[in-house]
Amino acid sequence: MGIMDRTATPMGSRMLRRWINRPLRDAGAVSERHAAIDELLNQRGFPALQETLQGIGDIERILARVALKSARPRDLSVLRDALGTLPELQQQLTPLTSPLPGILSDKIGKHPEVHDLLQRAIIEQPPMLIRDGGVLAEGYDEELDRLRNLSQNADQFLLDLEQRERQRTGINNLKVSYNRVHGYYIEISRLQSDKAPEDYVRRQTLKSAERFITPELKKFEDQVLSARERSLAREKSLYAKLLDQLAEYLQPLQNCAEGLAALDVLCNLAERAETLDLRQPELNREPGLEILDGRHPVVEQVSSTPFVANNVRFDEKRRILIITGPNMGGKSTYMRQIAIITLLAYAGSFVPAKAASLGPIDRIFSRIGASDDLAGGRSTFMVEMEETANILHNASEQSLVLMDEIGRGTSTFDGLSLAWACGVELATRIRAFTLFATHYFELTTLPDEYPGIANVHLDAVEHGDSIVFLHAVREGPANQSYGLQVAALAGVPKGVIKRARQRLLELEQAAQQHADQQQNQLPLFAAEPQASPALDMLREIDPDDFSPREALEQLYLLKKKLELQI
Repeated sequence: MGIMDRTATPMGSRMLRRWINRPLRDAGAVSERHAAIDELLNQRGFPALQETLQGIGDIERILARVALKSARPRDLSVLRDALGTLPELQQQLTPLTSPLPGILSDKIGKHPEVHDLLQRAIIEQPPMLIRDGGVLAEGYDEELDRLRNLSQNADQFLLDLEQRERQRTGINNLKVSYNRVHGYYIEISRLQSDKAPEDYVRRQTLKSAERFITPELKKFEDQVLSARERSLAREKSLYAKLLDQLAEYLQPLQNCAEGLAALDVLCNLAERAETLDLRQPELNREPGLEILDGRHPVVEQVSSTPFVANNVRFDEKRRILIITGPNMGGKSTYMRQIAIITLLAYAGSFVPAKAASLGPIDRIFSRIGASDDLAGGRSTFMVEMEETANILHNASEQSLVLMDEIGRGTSTFDGLSLAWACGVELATRIRAFTLFATHYFELTTLPDEYPGIANVHLDAVEHGDSIVFLHAVREGPANQSYGLQVAALAGVPKGVIKRARQRLLELEQAAQQHADQQQNQLPLFAAEPQASPALDMLREIDPDDFSPREALEQLYLLKKKLELQI
C-alpha cells in the first residue's frame, strides 16, 4: 500500500485499500476502471482533480458523526468547505467521456441547499466545541442575535457607568469590573471607601480595597447573566436542530462521499501509472495468463540495482510451472510479482509490466514463507500443511496458486513425496494455474509424466567460489541449487563450507556408484514386473468414498480383472 497510495483524501485511501483487498471478478466493471485511468492519463486530467480533492476533508467520517449527532462545529465547517468545491470539481469532470467518471459525477452532485444551509449557519472558523458558544453565524437566528447583543453591549454600559460614578463620587480610581464568582461590582480603595454613597451595598472586602454593588448594577447584572445563559442554551438548541436538518440529506451526502473517494482512487492510480511506468492490462474470456516483462513494484522501488523483468505464460496446455534455482535467486520474488500483477489488474489498476493479458481468475492462493504458531501449539510444518490443505480443498481451475518449498519441514523422503503428490493433484484434478517453487530436483521429471506441467528456472553463474544471481527466468530445470555458495555468502565459516563440500562430493559419488550397480546388475532372480490392471485400480480406490453396496461392486470388478489377468 505504501507504494500505491498517493491519494488526496483519507476516504480515498480507505477505498484504495478496499479495492486492493477485494478485487473484482466482473471484467466489465474492472475494464471501466481501466478506461477511466487511461482517459485521465491521456487528457492529463488527474493533477487538477487531485489538487481540488486535497481541499476536501474526511466527509465520510463527518457524515457518520452527523448520523450519530456527535458532529463538532469544525466538522460542519469542513463539510461546508468541501461542498463549496463541488462546482469546480464538476467542471473538471465535464471533459471526461468514459463511463465511470460520468457515473461518479452524478453520484457526487453539487448539493447547493446543504452548502447554503451551512454557509448561513456556521461562522468561518468555529471553535472546537459547542459548549462555549460562538458557533452559529450572525443573522442565522433573530432571537440569538438579540441575546448576544444584550450580553456583548455590556462592556460599553460598564464604561459609561464607571465614568458616571467617578463624577458622582469624586473617586478617580473607582473601577467597575466582573468575575465569575462575585459577578459585577464597583471597586474602591480602602483609603477612599468612606466616600462611598449610601446606595452602595458592600459585596466583598479585600486587603486593599472594598467592592460594592448598586441597584442599577444589580439589575444590569441579572439581565446580562440571564442573556448569556439563554444565548448559550438557544445556540445549543439551534445546533442540535441543524444536525437534524443535515440528517435528512444523509443518503445523498454519503453517495457524494463515496463518489469522491472513488474519484480520488482513480486519480491516484493514474498518477501511480505515470510515475511507476504501469501499463493497462488486457482482460479476456479465454483461460490463461501471459505477462511480458513483469516487475515487482515494491522490490523495484527499494532496490539499488536495476530490476530484472521476467515473463510468464499460462494456458490450457501449460498450467503448472515447476520453478527451480538457487536460494536468493529470485524465485519468491518472481512468484509474488505475478500474484501482485494479477491482483492489481483485477482491482482496476494498471500493472508493472510491458504487457499483460489475463483470463478469468477467481481466487489467489499463497503458500509462501515459514512460520509457526507457538500459542496455538502448531509447528512450522503443521502450519505449512494446513495452508496446503486449504489450497487443495478450495482451489479451482480458474485459481492462481503460489506454492513455495512444500515439504521442506520434514524428512527428505516424506517431504519429497508430499511435494510430488501435491504437484500431481494440482496438475490432474484441480488444474489451477500454479507456480510451484522447489529444491527437490526430482520434481523436474513431472512434465515427462503429466501433461500441463513445465519447468522453468532462475539463472545464476559461478564465479570462482562465489555465485552471481542473474534473476532471469529461463525455460527448463536448474542444474544445481548452489546451496554451499549461498551459505558462504551468508558468512558461514570457511571450514564448515569446506567440510560440507567434501561430504557433498562423497554423497554424489556414492549415489553414482549405486546407480551404476543397479544398471549393470542382471535380473537373475527377479522377474520383470508386469503391469496389473487390478493393482492399478486398487491403488486409485479410496474405501472411504464408497457406500457398502458400491464397495461390494468394486470387489466383484477387481475379482473379474484378476481372473482375466491370470
